Amino acid sequence: MQSTINFGYLIFLSVVAALGGFLFGYDTAVISGTIAQVTQLFQLDALQQGWYVGCALVGSIIGVLFAGILSDKLGRKLTMVISAILFSASALGCALCTDFTQLVVYRIIGGVGIGVVSIVSPLYISEVSVAQYRGRLVSLYQLAVTVGFLGAYLVNYQLLAWSESGALLGAPLLNKIFITEVWRGMLGMETLPAILFFIIIFFIPESPRWLIVRGQERKAVNILERIYNSITEATSQLKETQSVLTAETSSEWSLLMKPGILKAVIIGVCIAILGQFMGVNAVLYYGPSIFENAGLSGGDSLFYQVLVGLVNTLTTILALVIIDKVGRKKLVYYGVSGMIVSLILIGLYFLFGDSLGVSSLFLLVFFLFYVFCCAVSICAVVFVLLSEMYPTKVRGLAMSIAGFALWIGTYLIGQLTPWMLQNLTPAGTFFLFALMCVPYMLIVWKLVPETTGKSLEEIERYWNRSEQ
Repeated sequence: MQSTINFGYLIFLSVVAALGGFLFGYDTAVISGTIAQVTQLFQLDALQQGWYVGCALVGSIIGVLFAGILSDKLGRKLTMVISAILFSASALGCALCTDFTQLVVYRIIGGVGIGVVSIVSPLYISEVSVAQYRGRLVSLYQLAVTVGFLGAYLVNYQLLAWSESGALLGAPLLNKIFITEVWRGMLGMETLPAILFFIIIFFIPESPRWLIVRGQERKAVNILERIYNSITEATSQLKETQSVLTAETSSEWSLLMKPGILKAVIIGVCIAILGQFMGVNAVLYYGPSIFENAGLSGGDSLFYQVLVGLVNTLTTILALVIIDKVGRKKLVYYGVSGMIVSLILIGLYFLFGDSLGVSSLFLLVFFLFYVFCCAVSICAVVFVLLSEMYPTKVRGLAMSIAGFALWIGTYLIGQLTPWMLQNLTPAGTFFLFALMCVPYMLIVWKLVPETTGKSLEEIERYWNRSEQ
């Protein structure tokens, strides 16, 4: 079967959907280069500054809540179109806004786009993929997120350098966006990939599995035939999906309550929340300020951000290559073990580094090792697992629930990390992150099946059997 698969077409479909991940990463990271300028221009107090940084996260939570329902009702493709429109409106609005209230509104709109795309893009890739390539194809989404982070850091760096070079543009509006108030350009540059995403979505088909659920078998077979280059294999995939669906006579919500499916949803929620309390976003959000406090302020903090982004991206490429060979669970075992070691080393540095005269560069090395272990394991695996472990009928809905948990965890860790660093001390905070890695590993070991190489229908049958 492997020789008949149209791999080039599969990659095209996956890259188009993964472009949503790039927008997710860019929109999330670009804010870091604009905070000081926006604070100064609009004379923000500490509370308003926090709201400016966090408002997109509120939008993301709203987006996640509706993403599953939209993708199950309207289809994966149309839902991606909606997210592209939200990103485009947000980027243009932020570049042209006239006051702080408008800026916040447009940031929330972008946040809704993030929430929607974080569910529907990996979901689409999972449903068009073939079993033996699904892990690395869904991992393209996570790679696109990390490239989006890196792209935002580089755009911020370049635009700031250009605005400070003394260059002037002819048109007053362009001069305002890219020179005098360059933060507008940083936020507005997202318009280009957002419009590209909007246009290119129209060149991909709807998810064949969603079409089968909606009774559009002829369209589904045509798409499957193009993926597999074989009418026999396309028909076989159609029958396998139909055989699973015929056993599901319940409504979507009541199907979620079936013991086996409910177990899968609860496991997904636990994985999503625990992943945040292992320090992932705490390190990405507060890494630069932690570096500064540890004596690394002599360097440019933006350089360290780019360095972290670079390690994140390169490691995600490695994960993409090996995820279908090593397996989801083994990657988690190796990576999370490394995360525990690096978090303990960071904690020990904060405890004894000063008294022993240890160079602060060791802290940078420990951080980069942590980012490596994290990117090669839980960051690469989480969207793959969440996109493949639920039944076709409720996949969008179940992913929304897990995604909602993930964003709540992200919000909580964003709010709690400064408090923890102050009250638990940096050492205590990182020891706590290390401790939270243990239940995550136990859940994956004991409760999550190895899904590598299995079809979505085989995984679905596993959860249906586990209710008995």
